[in-house]
Amino acid sequence: MLAVRARALFDGVGPGLVERPTVLIENGRIAAVSPGGVPLIGTEVLDLGTATLLPGFIDTHTHLVFDASDDVIGRLTEADDATLLERVRAAARASLAAGVTTVRDLGDRGYLTLRLRAETAQDPAAGPHIIASGPPLTTSRGHCWFLGGQAEGVAGVRAAVRERAERGADVVKVMVTGGDLTPGSDPYSVQYDRDELRAIVDEAHRHGLPVTAHAHAVTGIREAVTTGFDTIEHCFFLTESGVDFDRRVIEEMVRRGVTASLTLGALPGGPPPPPHIARRIPALVAGLATLREAGVTMALGSDSGIFPIKAHGSYPYGITAMTDFGFTPAQALRAATSTAAVVCGVGGRKGRLAPGLDADFVVVADDPLVDMAVVHQPIAVFRAGVHVRPEY
Repeated sequence: MLAVRARALFDGVGPGLVERPTVLIENGRIAAVSPGGVPLIGTEVLDLGTATLLPGFIDTHTHLVFDASDDVIGRLTEADDATLLERVRAAARASLAAGVTTVRDLGDRGYLTLRLRAETAQDPAAGPHIIASGPPLTTSRGHCWFLGGQAEGVAGVRAAVRERAERGADVVKVMVTGGDLTPGSDPYSVQYDRDELRAIVDEAHRHGLPVTAHAHAVTGIREAVTTGFDTIEHCFFLTESGVDFDRRVIEEMVRRGVTASLTLGALPGGPPPPPHIARRIPALVAGLATLREAGVTMALGSDSGIFPIKAHGSYPYGITAMTDFGFTPAQALRAATSTAAVVCGVGGRKGRLAPGLDADFVVVADDPLVDMAVVHQPIAVFRAGVHVRPEY
């Protein structure tokens, strides 16, 4: 058994910090959390001094096969599976070093992340706990078609979902609309008709799998909500000319329990956002406030791998970006921990520092409720009770 002491702890739920906690770890799980400490006779003690403990971060949206280069498509398509798997492993290690102890990978090639899932299950230091979708479903030459998930027609999409279930995928990802990353793809147009989308949802749920939709645009969000998707990725309610946080769609999200996986944040020092994005930011801030006030469940993803400013390991910058978009520090931390765990289907195991849950946690130098920037540089990371980041 290991007892970890620190100045304070954010448990993933509460509005404030627990002072002078002791976290008792046994067999990779949290055995007890005791404010003020407990008798520790015969127990190894790790005293972290003035540091603060946080639940391990959970990235609800990443792409480990993308290398965050200036040519992610070219680099991916020219790589064989062995080369790509090594990149996936490196991306996973970079995420873990940044404090991300669980990732939901929403688009790989050749089910490579399922292979890594098995490796990290055996060796916590190899990378985060992985929730994997395999190649995302898309139309012929549709968004991210080069990942190999092309499927069309009701029979075709049902067969594609069954393949993912048989392969052992944890979630089904669908490119409901096009996307900017793919040449010739329209991010504002819906790629599948309602019969196809309903068939995907029905087949996924029949196999016990959640289903999530890529949709930046209100057109795609509306269709995904109408046809029964569980989660909307990005969920920014974009239109070709601006932003439209459609209140009827939002009310339906709340009624159906549809969650939003926001993809915010980027490394500093990159180029400014293009004008058509920059002018939307005030409306996005207001729109996300509308989602909060309506009661939509929102978690945080990074979309890491797609651009250099979205490098693997950049996830903590999404947490601070949430505060720039109007969330309180506690709301941002919950979106990155306990709420993200629920959205990813692992709320009973992860996302909180509580007895019985996995001993996944991040150590930061000071109080993140006062200075959120401390999350950018964790000083220690534990996964399944293993000290995976360099010695404190």
